[in-house]
Amino acid sequence: TARAYAKIYAAEAESLKGFGHVPEIIPVFLVHRPKNNIPYATVEEELIGEFVKYSVRDGKEINFTRKDSEAGQKCCTFQHWLYEKTNGNLLVTDFQGVGMKLTDVGIATLAKGYKGFKGNCAISFIDQFKALHQCNKYCEMLGLKSLPGSHQKQRKPTATKSKVPPKSLNVQKKVASTQGNSPPATSSCFQATDMMRSGLNGLENLALYIKYHFLRC
Repeated sequence: TARAYAKIYAAEAESLKGFGHVPEIIPVFLVHRPKNNIPYATVEEELIGEFVKYSVRDGKEINFTRKDSEAGQKCCTFQHWLYEKTNGNLLVTDFQGVGMKLTDVGIATLAKGYKGFKGNCAISFIDQFKALHQCNKYCEMLGLKSLPGSHQKQRKPTATKSKVPPKSLNVQKKVASTQGNSPPATSSCFQATDMMRSGLNGLENLALYIKYHFLRC
């Protein structure tokens, strides 16, 4: 199933100018060995080179090679194309291989399956793909629509308000504090004159006042 859809995807993509080569899911052959204890076996082409996992089975797009390389981006576009082609009922995942040649991919379908076929991956992988997919230039070349709920745009940083009060407020607070701690304008030295004006009788009262308060001036 995955290989059949990959061929249709390749036919559409390679007809576009500038798209280039498309990843291929290599075929798997069934071999009958009647004289062997295990009479049936599967064989496929040997892939020589650096083996890369472009995506993992849970659908998370966390592999930097997948995002940066041409093969990785085209695998991602193939997922998007197939998801749209099957109306969200089928998804190919677990892309891995050498260069443009892929092997041992996984398939996820909805619970009811798709056209009588059921995948070997959990249904949750389809929901994860919708949430994590990021379109690239190959998605745009094929005219694929952005998936609802996917992280297509990066979140813009929001400006934070400074919690430091303006300097003018600090100055006002300091001034107010200074004024609150300042001593009264009238000192004890001038209180003698005030007492005389208020009607103190006799020099004894004045001498007594000077005895206790003169040294404070």
